[in-house]
Amino acid sequence: MVSPDGGVTMRVEADRGKCMGAGMCALNAPEVFDQDEDEGLVVVLESEPAAGHRFAVRDAANLCPASAITLIEEDAG
Repeated sequence: MVSPDGGVTMRVEADRGKCMGAGMCALNAPEVFDQDEDEGLVVVLESEPAAGHRFAVRDAANLCPASAITLIEEDAG
Protein backbone atom coordinates (compact mmCIF):
# COMPACT_ATOMS: atom_id res chain seq x y z
CA MET A 1 0.00 0.00 0.00
CA VAL A 2 1.30 3.47 -0.91
CA SER A 3 1.00 6.16 1.72
CA PRO A 4 -1.12 9.22 0.83
CA ASP A 5 1.92 11.47 0.95
CA GLY A 6 3.88 9.27 -1.45
CA GLY A 7 6.57 8.63 1.16
CA VAL A 8 7.56 12.31 1.23
CA THR A 9 8.20 14.21 4.44
CA MET A 10 7.56 17.93 4.69
CA ARG A 11 9.14 20.38 7.10
CA VAL A 12 7.95 23.98 7.41
CA GLU A 13 10.14 26.92 8.37
CA ALA A 14 9.15 30.58 8.64
CA ASP A 15 11.40 33.64 8.62
CA ARG A 16 9.78 36.09 11.01
CA GLY A 17 12.28 38.72 9.87
CA LYS A 18 10.74 38.63 6.39
CA CYS A 19 7.12 38.29 7.55
CA MET A 20 4.94 41.36 7.00
CA GLY A 21 1.90 40.00 8.87
CA ALA A 22 -0.42 39.61 5.87
CA GLY A 23 -1.89 36.46 7.43
CA MET A 24 -2.27 34.44 4.23
CA CYS A 25 -0.60 31.48 5.93
CA ALA A 26 -2.99 31.43 8.89
CA LEU A 27 -6.00 31.88 6.61
CA ASN A 28 -5.02 29.04 4.26
CA ALA A 29 -3.58 26.54 6.74
CA PRO A 30 -4.79 27.40 10.26
CA GLU A 31 -3.82 23.95 11.54
CA VAL A 32 -0.18 24.71 10.72
CA PHE A 33 0.18 28.52 11.01
CA ASP A 34 -0.94 31.27 13.33
CA GLN A 35 0.02 34.89 13.95
CA ASP A 36 1.38 36.24 17.20
CA GLU A 37 -0.74 38.72 19.13
CA ASP A 38 1.94 41.41 19.42
CA GLU A 39 3.03 42.00 15.82
CA GLY A 40 0.84 39.65 13.79
CA LEU A 41 3.89 37.76 12.56
CA VAL A 42 3.82 34.12 11.49
CA VAL A 43 3.99 31.35 14.07
CA VAL A 44 4.51 27.76 12.91
CA LEU A 45 2.25 25.45 14.94
CA GLU A 46 3.23 22.21 13.17
CA SER A 47 6.72 22.09 11.69
CA GLU A 48 6.00 18.67 10.15
CA PRO A 49 2.40 18.88 8.91
CA ALA A 50 0.27 15.81 8.38
CA ALA A 51 -0.25 14.66 4.80
CA GLY A 52 -3.82 15.96 4.85
CA HIS A 53 -2.64 19.53 5.47
CA ARG A 54 0.17 19.67 2.92
CA PHE A 55 -1.87 21.02 0.01
CA ALA A 56 -3.01 23.97 2.16
CA VAL A 57 0.55 24.49 3.43
CA ARG A 58 1.87 24.67 -0.15
CA ASP A 59 -0.85 27.20 -0.98
CA ALA A 60 0.02 29.26 2.07
CA ALA A 61 3.70 29.32 1.12
CA ASN A 62 2.91 30.28 -2.47
CA LEU A 63 0.52 33.05 -1.40
CA CYS A 64 2.88 34.60 1.16
CA PRO A 65 3.64 38.10 -0.20
CA ALA A 66 6.94 38.25 1.70
CA SER A 67 8.14 34.73 0.76
CA ALA A 68 8.68 34.14 4.48
CA ILE A 69 7.70 30.45 4.40
CA THR A 70 10.08 27.72 3.31
CA LEU A 71 9.01 24.14 2.64
CA ILE A 72 11.56 21.35 2.75
CA GLU A 73 10.24 18.18 1.14
CA GLU A 74 12.31 15.00 1.18
CA ASP A 75 11.79 11.43 0.10
CA ALA A 76 11.25 9.42 3.29
CA GLY A 77 12.57 6.26 1.65
